[in-house]
Amino acid sequence: MKAMNPETLKERIPESEFNFQATLSSGPGGQNVNKLNTKVELRFNVRTSPYLTDDEKDTIFTRLKNRINAVGELIITSQSERTQLQNKNNAIRKFFNLLSKTLTEKPQRKPTTPTKKSVTKRLESKRKRSYIKKLRKENGASLNDE
Repeated sequence: MKAMNPETLKERIPESEFNFQATLSSGPGGQNVNKLNTKVELRFNVRTSPYLTDDEKDTIFTRLKNRINAVGELIITSQSERTQLQNKNNAIRKFFNLLSKTLTEKPQRKPTTPTKKSVTKRLESKRKRSYIKKLRKENGASLNDE
């Protein structure tokens, strides 16, 4: 798998694949919250989608297993905006960003060794610290003896 960006996924997966459900939103917003169904829930069935390869489906199921229900639907919610349309667009944007992040493979880290300069710098700071502590012991012993 290569780097996957949200724009390529938008071209591959049409909006007709999404099921939207609007419910009452929670949180601030005054009477708007109590009267209107502004919270939007986007459901995308990963299992039956013809727009994803089997490898991509496996990756999504392993990495996003907490967000997928028993039917195989990936659920994204949005309730931060005041209108249903804004929340719908926000949920779609969240979906494509999440999918692109999930399907992008992180490059493997190459282990490195510390440079000679960093090793000497570390050892020198340890010597200085040790010397300071040694002085404290000597001064403390002479003060206690008196």
